[in-house]
Amino acid sequence: MSDVLAKYIPEKAVAPVFELIVQNQVHLKIVHERVTRHGDYRRGISGKHEITVNSNLNQYKFLITLIHEIAHLVAFEKFGRNIKPHGQEWKYTFQRLMIPLIRPEIFPNQLLPLLARHFKNPTASSDTDARLALALKYFDAPTDKSFVFNIPTGSIFRIHNGKIFKKGNLRVKRYECTEINSGRVFLFNPNAEVELLKP
Repeated sequence: MSDVLAKYIPEKAVAPVFELIVQNQVHLKIVHERVTRHGDYRRGISGKHEITVNSNLNQYKFLITLIHEIAHLVAFEKFGRNIKPHGQEWKYTFQRLMIPLIRPEIFPNQLLPLLARHFKNPTASSDTDARLALALKYFDAPTDKSFVFNIPTGSIFRIHNGKIFKKGNLRVKRYECTEINSGRVFLFNPNAEVELLKP
């Protein structure tokens, strides 16, 4: 398992993360990209703790996602199954597991202050933290995708399922975008990754 982890997370994180996996009896599966999630945790029918993480994540995002999912397992085991999935118990557990890993030998210097700030009150997804999401994207393999907040108002773009939208104005924290075919308006997270279409 250590050899497998070494392909996906920073070298200095392998030993402590392997220890967490063994300690919590995690059955880890590395899977193909899923558009709607980076990872998930569930307790299988057999009682096994199953965690899946997308294989296409960069090493820092993979590490954060894996610890996020282990935090679900640990929080459910400690506080019971009736807690909110991303409630206070999970936040506390995620902080406790993640903070020892926020070190310069694991994360690059430009990520450390953003991670320190994010983990004061972690959210359900690091994607909703615009500054952290953008900084993490810097370590992704090159892609033709753009963030919604980064494209001009009025731009036409395509999303993962092939639907085409026109970017509108910011409404509170999300952008109003009109689906070209139906004329319906949808709200987009500023960090949604889309394919910008040529005018």
